[in-house]
Amino acid sequence: MFLLRKPSNETVRQFVSSQQERPFSYTEVGETRSEATPAGYNVDNNRLRLGEGEQTYKRAVSALKNWRQFDLGWVKIVPPNTPVEIGRTVAVQAHTFGFWSLSACRVVYVIDEEKRFGFAYGTLPNHVECGEERFSIEWHEDNSVWYDIYAFSHPAHPLVKLGTPVARKLQKRFARDSLAVMTRATNEATD
Repeated sequence: MFLLRKPSNETVRQFVSSQQERPFSYTEVGETRSEATPAGYNVDNNRLRLGEGEQTYKRAVSALKNWRQFDLGWVKIVPPNTPVEIGRTVAVQAHTFGFWSLSACRVVYVIDEEKRFGFAYGTLPNHVECGEERFSIEWHEDNSVWYDIYAFSHPAHPLVKLGTPVARKLQKRFARDSLAVMTRATNEATD
């Protein structure tokens, strides 16, 4: 959904509500678990070492649970207080090139292990892209803590299809900005 002005809270509420029962817009639901590469999709994988130790891991998990990886200024998750739980529907709100957009997605699965936390969301029919994206935090045996974004997607909206090179640049910008904001989020308590 493209808009000429920032969507109001009511517009967001109505948009998300209208997407609650919609099916996923792709058939490979859950494929980011295995990092399989479905045919016909662009695949992106971005990783960053956030630091070391239990406190870094806990801060990173807390940031992910609170959708901080989307606090980019030009992108955010709405409604922002939505719990990271299977079946929860949210919208990615973006402001680019003077336009606002809302893109619907739903949490597909949650990873909640001793030293790994994450989740994936999948696109719904009213999303500018089609595919799935996984966000995860891993605490490795060498005590390092990593943030990982793995996604497969292709343009869904006609305007995005026409502007595929621009859309790919925005996806790369999102990954770069998300890595940076997660670095800040995990280091805030030590600054």
